[in-house]
Amino acid sequence: MTVPERLSALRKCMQEKHIDIYIVPTADFHQSEYVGEHFKARAYITGFTGSAGTAVITLHDAKLWTDGRYFLQAAKQLEGTGVTLMKMFEPGVPTVEEYLEAELKSGQTLSFDGRVVSVGEGDEYASIAKKNGAKVDYQEDLIDAIWTDRPPLSEEPVWFLEEKYSGESTESKLSRIRREIADAGCDTHIVSTLDDICWTLNIRGNDIDFFPLVLSYAIIRKDSLELYIDERKLDDKLKTIFKKEGVNLHPYNAIYEDVKKLPENATVLIDKTKLNYAIFNNIPNSVPIVNKRNPEILMKALKNPVEVENIKKAEIKDSIAHVRFMKWLKENLGKIKITEMSASEKLDEFRVEMGNFIRDSFEPISSYGPHSAIVHYSSSPETDVELKEGSLYLSDTGAGFYEGSTDITRTYALGEVPKKMKEDFTIVAISNLQLASAKFLQGSSGLTLDILARKPFWDRGLNYNHGTGHGVGYLLNIHEGPAGFRYKFRAGETEEIQEGMVITDEPGLYIEGSHGIRLENELLARKGVQNEYGQFLYFETITLIPFDLDAISLDMLNEENRKLLNDYHKRVYEEIAPHLNEEEKTFLKKYTRAV
Repeated sequence: MTVPERLSALRKCMQEKHIDIYIVPTADFHQSEYVGEHFKARAYITGFTGSAGTAVITLHDAKLWTDGRYFLQAAKQLEGTGVTLMKMFEPGVPTVEEYLEAELKSGQTLSFDGRVVSVGEGDEYASIAKKNGAKVDYQEDLIDAIWTDRPPLSEEPVWFLEEKYSGESTESKLSRIRREIADAGCDTHIVSTLDDICWTLNIRGNDIDFFPLVLSYAIIRKDSLELYIDERKLDDKLKTIFKKEGVNLHPYNAIYEDVKKLPENATVLIDKTKLNYAIFNNIPNSVPIVNKRNPEILMKALKNPVEVENIKKAEIKDSIAHVRFMKWLKENLGKIKITEMSASEKLDEFRVEMGNFIRDSFEPISSYGPHSAIVHYSSSPETDVELKEGSLYLSDTGAGFYEGSTDITRTYALGEVPKKMKEDFTIVAISNLQLASAKFLQGSSGLTLDILARKPFWDRGLNYNHGTGHGVGYLLNIHEGPAGFRYKFRAGETEEIQEGMVITDEPGLYIEGSHGIRLENELLARKGVQNEYGQFLYFETITLIPFDLDAISLDMLNEENRKLLNDYHKRVYEEIAPHLNEEEKTFLKKYTRAV
């Protein structure tokens, strides 16, 4: 069926079920950042294939909200579909909620599949409906009713992450989680976030795009864990491990009925920001609920010594791949045709050569010239352009190795670039290095430290409209709470920085229609000196790739900046050169020379 035919079939279903407005988000049942093929309902009903967006369908209209990185792609893919593009954050464009408030009439029904909507979103939709005298129906998966050739749920096998990678047994993790559950005054904990479950059980899989996670739910009790999963994915070895750990297996979707049967004497710990609306609403009203952050969130953010050593190995691997990529790019530009997409593919070729490579750890950003000014640009066949001399190329990509996940951004000068681009690049480099050099007292959060990265920008009346850094999961979500660097409060990223956290350092500067620069390293929080003033911490930079000296404006560097850059490049050469051949070493020496 074409998109207009799909919309017609959907509206027929809506009329049969007396539904006036139907919402189709980009989500699975677990609020995952990326989703598998089965869950791409929004792409199916609109024809827009970008990774973010929300469709709202009425009996007479259809609209799609997406952000600036997808305006070009969405405009092209929505042509002739009958779906109107709503450019998020543009002047005069209402939000989804504002549109619903204006459109939903008294006596009407607003509907969505509650499994793909978070508790917070569902509550907001319900509030709008109540205000407008309408009602909510969260139990309808209307897309499934019309998507006759819908891809099945993933049946990819689950694999066990051995302790040589995880550094801690499931038994130990569950013991710690159960103490937190008891401290919260609870005896039951419902978990639907895939990274929390996979971390707890030391399992990984291939059920969603980019992140090696497994479709599952869990109910953790004092002496058992009820795991809701497609049992066909599990081999005998995993079943034996689960049995030993008190893990009982249930069909994947059985949790929706099972939570209805929770005993009245149970007290349930949930995290409303991480649970879907349908599960939450299926918990009996008589069952006491404690809404508190999932205990697994902080636990998995504090990497243990085994994870730290593995992550550093992954960073070395990816740093070697990036140096080889940088050499290839510099030496082949203008000799062969290189586009945004082919450049990204070439980088992955170098990663594969490093061994133990699983796949990209998130959707690659490979952007040239004006495209690099779009913060979250995603190249596609419709937008792919050739890289040419005279401008900048930005690569923000990540690798999933068995040793861990990486998230790295580099911006390269292609040939000789204008002075303005070099000046902007240098500001970003100074910012990155200043944050990485921080020494700070325990108790500090990213809200405290973000000023170190912003100061070079703010001193010049400049800024970048994104966070400076986020936590990184170990073969889990690449964007991981609860700590991060940003100057504005954002729920889920305000935790104090503690030893063992891995957080990105990625300031940027974006000049619309011209160029964009971002430089991103991963920082490992380490304990420093302890004295009469308290416990100090510092960062160890674990990403070891040159900042392109072809793009540095040397006269902008003061003595401190120069030392930071030279010290960083000295480390890069010392740690990466032993892994390279002589020709590669010569190239690296040139781009890590003291300035």
